[in-house]
Parts: sequence; C-alpha cells; structure tokens
Amino acid sequence: MMKKGFLVFLTVAAMAFGFPFSAAAEEGVTDKEIHIGQWGPQTGPAAAWGSVARGTDAYFKMINADGGINGRQLIHHMFDDAYDPAKTVAGVKELQEGKGMFAWVSGVGTAPGLAVKDYLMNKKIPWVGPSAGSLHWITPPQKYLFAVYPLYEIEAKALVRYAVEKLGKKKIAIVYQNDDYGKNGVQGAAEELARLKMKLVAEVPVQLTDSDLKPHVMQLKTSEADAVLLWTSVKHAVMTIGTSAAMQFAPQFLSTSTCSDFPMMMSISKGLWKGVIAATFAELPDSKSPLMAKYKKDAFDKFAAKDERWGLFYYAGIVFSEPLVEGIKRCGKDLTREKFVSEMEKLKDFQGISGKISYKPFDANDPFSRQGQNQTTLLKCIEGGAAERLTDWMTIQ
Repeated sequence: MMKKGFLVFLTVAAMAFGFPFSAAAEEGVTDKEIHIGQWGPQTGPAAAWGSVARGTDAYFKMINADGGINGRQLIHHMFDDAYDPAKTVAGVKELQEGKGMFAWVSGVGTAPGLAVKDYLMNKKIPWVGPSAGSLHWITPPQKYLFAVYPLYEIEAKALVRYAVEKLGKKKIAIVYQNDDYGKNGVQGAAEELARLKMKLVAEVPVQLTDSDLKPHVMQLKTSEADAVLLWTSVKHAVMTIGTSAAMQFAPQFLSTSTCSDFPMMMSISKGLWKGVIAATFAELPDSKSPLMAKYKKDAFDKFAAKDERWGLFYYAGIVFSEPLVEGIKRCGKDLTREKFVSEMEKLKDFQGISGKISYKPFDANDPFSRQGQNQTTLLKCIEGGAAERLTDWMTIQ
C-alpha cells in the first residue's frame, strides 16, 4: 500500500509541476531508437534471396540519414538463417529475448516463417511483410501479422489465366517444391483451371535435395504439357529449364515471383531464361517512378556494398518494409505496438513501389483483413534479362 501511495504521489506531483510522466517504454523503443529484427539467407540453398534483407538495411539507413522517423533512428538487426527453420527459431529468440525487438519485418521463406509465427504472435509482436506469399499468414488471420507479398495462389491464378486466355494453352502442368510454398502454387493453379473447366495434366514435386531432374522433366514431357508453371527454388527452376532444353522439351514456362529477377535468372541459366513469363509484385528495376529513382539514388547508391546489384530481390526488401515504415510514421511520438496495429489497419490503397496495399480492422473470419496486396503484374524475360511488361496490375482474390 505504501508503494502504491508513493507512485500516486509521484504522478500527482509530476502533473502539478508540469513534469512529463509516462508508463514504461514499449519494448524495442527508446527516445532515440526503434529496434527492428529480420532474418535472411545469406548462405545455403536460398542464398539468392539473401539480398532482400540487405535491401531493407539500405532502406533503413536512407531513412536514418533523412532524420529517422519522428526523431527516432531505425536500428536494424539482421541475421543469416541459411533458410534453415531451426536457425530461424534460434536467431529470432536470441534477438527478441536478448535485445528486444519492437517488430519484425520481411523474413525470407515459408518454412522459416512458419517456424517462428506462433512465437511472435503469442508474444503480440508485430510482423510486417513476410517474404513469401503463403496462405498460412492469413489463414487464420493474426492480429499482429500484416502480409504484403501477394499470395502464391494469386500469382498462380494470374499465370494460368494468361496462359489459357491470352496464349491459348491447352495443357498446363506444374513442377513444385514439395512444401507449403510449392503446394500453394498447385492450389492456385488447380482452382483457376477448375474455373476454366480444365485440370492440371501433371503435378511434379521436387525435393530441396534433388540433384537430377531428368525424371521430373520426363513426367512433364510425357504429359504433353504446352505450359509449365515453375514453383521451386531458383536453383531447381534453372535446372528444370536446362534439363528440358537437353531433352528437347519446349513448353511455355511460367514462374512465380520468386524467380522474377530476370538479370540474375539469365546469368544463372546462361541465357535459357529468355522467354519465361513471371508474376511479380513490384515495379521494374528501371522504372521511371520518382520513388524508385529515390530508392536507387539514396538507398542503393549510398549504402549498398560495392558488389551488390540493383534488382528485384534487393528492392523487395524495401517493398516489404514500406508499410512498416508508414505505420510507424503515423504513430507519431507515441509509439506502442497497439497503436502501430491500429494505424496499420487504416492503410487504404497505400502504394510505394509495389501494387496497392490495404488492411482492415482485424476480423478473425476475414483472411483479407491482413492480406495487404492482392495485385500482381506479369512480365516476360527478353534479351539481356530485360523485362517486357505483359499486363497492368491485376487484382485477384
């Protein structure tokens, strides 16, 4: 009772003399700093996607150089999980419990993300922009998880629709990574084909450890598919194209956005990626958008490593972080997790360098209250790794 009375006295005294008095600061927030965590595979089988986290880092440094957000600097804590869920769990817990993160941003991969989703949600820690288009982020929706990446299911539907309605393809097959990432692609393709009164002629799973794709390509060839969706890692997508060329199998290949960094894909495939059609979630690298030009000049040119390359995966780290930054800005000086969630729910048709992003007040029965972007655009890889834009932004649910 004495302790409680003393606290009341302090509060009244502070108010009487005009001194500021506030509750304990939010975890990960000080008067000068906001601590944000992120994982990204700098090594291992998905290292090609590691530039996502490096793009976020340059973006945060740009913001800090411009004065930060409401007087605070963004402190970025990024670690390499090598696309290994066990390492993701260990790294997230170490940073969260050791240093204290206000929120998490991006984070490459469905499996790594699933390994820490419940941990973050149970602790009511905001997570914005998982770098994967998994249905698991929104089914069921989570109050503190804000998806940015368009669903893999949405991308698959858009690609199938284009292949059938614009290219006149009759037999669609899919080769997919045998996990949630790949299966989301299968689900979207199957649903769109059902709407068109068609079915997949082949569903060919690939394990991350597979090193010979001849049997897989033989299944595709035997199915007589005239269009093949690629829902795999970068490595296996390139292997599928190369093995198909060697086996004189030449369907129209269509890929998820995870393989839509055309200059990189052309380099790895030694030019075989030419002609592939891919879905993507952001503007082109050479876009004339003033915002893209600013990011290139003030984030990449100033803060990227000398051997870094400006490309989709790199500025994807900006795409997935833009809504986080906007939400923090809208909170003003009074930054708490609950206020942040409230401000995020007010985003309507927010657009940075991706499609439009909107959220709604949390509704446990509405997955799309937490799916920010439902738009994708389709590109074709042409000579030199350049991109020919085939469609405007397509909104699909």
